[in-house]
Amino acid sequence: MTNLIQNFANSESGAVTVDWVVLTAALVGLGLAVMAVVSGGVENLSTDIAQELANAQP
Repeated sequence: MTNLIQNFANSESGAVTVDWVVLTAALVGLGLAVMAVVSGGVENLSTDIAQELANAQP
């Protein structure tokens, strides 16, 4: 039983998984932040285009 606990304590295979989970979560968060900024700019641009088209003379 002591050997099993020592092997579990010395095992580092889960550390790599934790690193990947943290890295993936950071990338997802960065992607969501970029998407929020870009969508705000696109919304403003589409509003400006709609106004220009409405004011255009046929």
